[in-house]
Amino acid sequence: MEFGMVGLGRMGGNMARRLARQSRKIAVMNRSFDVAEALVKETGHIACRDYTELVAVLEKPRIIWLMLPAGDVTETALSTLLPLLSPGDLIVDGANAHYQDDAPRAARCAERGIEFVDAGVSGGIWGLENGYCIMFGGSDTAAARLKPYLEVLAPTPTTGWLHTGPVGSGHYVKMIHNGIEYGMMQAFAEGFALMKDKSGFNLDLAEIAELWRHGSVVRSWLLDLSADFLAEDQMFDDIAPFVADSGEGRWTALASIEQGIPAPVIMLSLMMRFTTQGRNDYAAKMLAKMRHGFGGHAIKKGEQ
Repeated sequence: MEFGMVGLGRMGGNMARRLARQSRKIAVMNRSFDVAEALVKETGHIACRDYTELVAVLEKPRIIWLMLPAGDVTETALSTLLPLLSPGDLIVDGANAHYQDDAPRAARCAERGIEFVDAGVSGGIWGLENGYCIMFGGSDTAAARLKPYLEVLAPTPTTGWLHTGPVGSGHYVKMIHNGIEYGMMQAFAEGFALMKDKSGFNLDLAEIAELWRHGSVVRSWLLDLSADFLAEDQMFDDIAPFVADSGEGRWTALASIEQGIPAPVIMLSLMMRFTTQGRNDYAAKMLAKMRHGFGGHAIKKGEQ
């Protein structure tokens, strides 16, 4: 057994389950050991309490796949792991990390003879059943070592995974992927909002979403998901109008500026998410005051 998975959240845990379905036995580790223990009872994998135990249980050369939050958590994991590993081992960073962090991390690994791969993973909570889309950067040698696992994690052995190029390219491609996702989601949300508001037609949004799933040029997985939840509820009375944004949406917008490549749809979709988070509240209040100042327009008082 050479493969270890660290981080058993929604993605990491289901990736471990998918490997188990194809009789790929691995070692698993999580910050909360009880999560690892529960997964082991379900899958037959081996649970480890810490990095020392994880490294000890794996045969050389090892592959350790990190599915941790990007930033300090991943950085701490790398700093802890590197002194424990041996030349020839391989670390995969499956977090939504910034691609510019990858080259320095790969260099740190290379100083110890350890390979580094950056992997962007898409599929969400449906990846267990449908397979994951994995885009990764690294050496050809590392790609060959990962291939048997990627063939299981992906939708099919030959589709859904791609060696995108050198270190950093996997996270860059995933970053752009998420930026595109922002734009697609915003377009669907705006279109359905227009239909919801249209008087006189009494449009059934669930039926329209289901219609578009068949033969339409806008059919997609996002539309499939929309059709499912619209069939249950079209009013969303218990949903707050708040949409979080991930780091990758911001990084894609910054890449547009840095590269001088216009990406107005992606940029505006990010701005719209900021608006839902209350970050436009002061500006909106100031606009209302200006309208009142020059035209005497009424100001709507906020709730007390």
